[in-house]
Amino acid sequence: MSVNLTLLLVMGVLYAVGIYLLLERSLTRILLGLMLLANATNLLLLTTGGYAGLAPIFNKDMPASAYNDPLPQAFILTSIVISFAVTAFMLSLIYRAWLLSRADHISVDLEDLRVAQQDLYDDEEDSEIAIEVSDFHENLQPLGKRETIRGMGPRRPRPPHGKEGKG
Repeated sequence: MSVNLTLLLVMGVLYAVGIYLLLERSLTRILLGLMLLANATNLLLLTTGGYAGLAPIFNKDMPASAYNDPLPQAFILTSIVISFAVTAFMLSLIYRAWLLSRADHISVDLEDLRVAQQDLYDDEEDSEIAIEVSDFHENLQPLGKRETIRGMGPRRPRPPHGKEGKG
């Protein structure tokens, strides 16, 4: 089996441009990169199928090497469906981002940069835990002195309906 050099060259260019576009900060370019990668993958699957042959219908007189393999065609069809779904999802993300910020550009988040520049040592992870404040473990402190997250503390019984504010 010989390989078609033109298909390999087109496939390589599609993969290269698709990866380049994926690394951009514009959502539209990311979408175009995903579409190019999907088309390059379809070409890759097409070349693995070999040259065109006869339909894969069983016949006693025909050797098995004369048939065309239907598996790459099924993979291409599956790839087309998946790339269509990813494209639709990305289009909805682009539309939502445009409605919210009127921009197609993903901005640099200063908090992410700050976190990325931190050391790997985390003082909180390596410190000892003083008291377990979970309701699922035994806690010997009285209910009123337990440390709780604001709004997540122990619930107090509500007064009966119609008795609030009267006293």
